[in-house]
Amino acid sequence: MDNLIFGIRPVAEAIEAGKQIEKLYIRKGAEGQLMQELKDLCIRHRVRFQEVPVEKLNRLTRGNHQGVVAQTAAIEYVELADILERVPDDETPLIVLFDGVTDVRNFGAIARSAECAGAHGLIAPLKNSAPVNAEAIRASAGALTTIPVCRVGSIRNTIKTLQAEGFQVVAATEKSRKLLYDADLRRPTALVMGAEETGISKEVLKLCDERLAIPLIGRIESLNVSAAAAVMLFEVVRQRIGAATE
Repeated sequence: MDNLIFGIRPVAEAIEAGKQIEKLYIRKGAEGQLMQELKDLCIRHRVRFQEVPVEKLNRLTRGNHQGVVAQTAAIEYVELADILERVPDDETPLIVLFDGVTDVRNFGAIARSAECAGAHGLIAPLKNSAPVNAEAIRASAGALTTIPVCRVGSIRNTIKTLQAEGFQVVAATEKSRKLLYDADLRRPTALVMGAEETGISKEVLKLCDERLAIPLIGRIESLNVSAAAAVMLFEVVRQRIGAATE
């Protein structure tokens, strides 16, 4: 695993220094004053941690971990407001939201397509999402080091915020009769991509302004989520280039 820090004091110092923690594992049942201070520090800094068996920690590192192993983020995350503020005045905003995409290769491939399509940012939930690690960065061909990425506590609340900012929120789903080619994607758009196996959750789907399907002619019933994202993103590009040349 990349970017590992282990030991109570090194992890505490990393949190206090403002390093962004991707994952934090604490040995189940660990006690003592220093361990309690670390847990209190996590609560103050809103760092989530997971209590795990010591065997998992031993698999992560052979070092003296003292019951604590953290993985620091491979990129610098931003706030949603930062993404919105960075959109140039002469461009129409385009954002990709992840709802349960947990495979790092898919996450990276979507990031690559999004960057190539000129998207202004990616939004992923804190829970149930692929970590942005070295493998994800490799899969993105480096796009994850250039396109802004935001992590949020609630995708549903974020959708409501984007709608209040004038975005249309578009769900990519085969559970729709409306095709992506029949939608107007020239407006500020947030594109939602769902989990590899189950798609977009019902709760998120209900909030979306549009539910759009990709027409499939062959026998296979669905595309891989990264392939679907690329199709959706470049339909946005096609429409916007067409509008600019009219």
